[in-house]
Amino acid sequence: MPEPDVAAAVAALDALTRRLRRECPWDREQDERSIVPHTVEEAYELADAAASGDDAKLLDELGDVLFQVYFLALLLEERGAGNLAEVAESMAQKLIRRHPHVFGEVEARTAGEVLRNWDRIKREQEGRGAGEPFADVPENLPALLYARKMQRRAASAGLAGEEASERMPEPDLRDAAERWIGEALFGLVDTARRLRVDPELALRAAADRFRDEASNERLGN
Repeated sequence: MPEPDVAAAVAALDALTRRLRRECPWDREQDERSIVPHTVEEAYELADAAASGDDAKLLDELGDVLFQVYFLALLLEERGAGNLAEVAESMAQKLIRRHPHVFGEVEARTAGEVLRNWDRIKREQEGRGAGEPFADVPENLPALLYARKMQRRAASAGLAGEEASERMPEPDLRDAAERWIGEALFGLVDTARRLRVDPELALRAAADRFRDEASNERLGN
């Protein structure tokens, strides 16, 4: 099977994106605020395709997400704030920096060690969360992702909880765990419905309380 001509394919997509921006009335009207809701929607559709096991669907949804990246990078370029080449170069440098076990002399034998190195590098080299572990957690995340990120930051900073398992569970065990967790969450949502409580808001509030308590514990209050 011949090697795919990646450079030609991405160059064609870049040219197409630029033409749409020039010639399509809808594309000309867009900015970051109007495009990002579509980006989020496409990300969810990609996640659904990945979970479905349908490779054709996954291929299609990856294309939709890739176009979002090209379009948003073009908006940066138009105002002289960056371009797709800078996006790619920045990502490459970040990946090199965060994988010293591949590109440097740090050892990491398990996925858990990789994650611990990753969090340490973000704190020490990139200054993310160096003073406050929860400082850059996006508040517009869905409540489940918001809560998970809060818990991971706390665990990484040694404030609460436990680190993730060193290894991914076997597929059968993972499937069973996903089913059990899904049923438990579904039951909680049903309980919230019966009590006329918005589960999204309730979980977000709990995550905020956790953040405040962990921060107070860190400061010794």
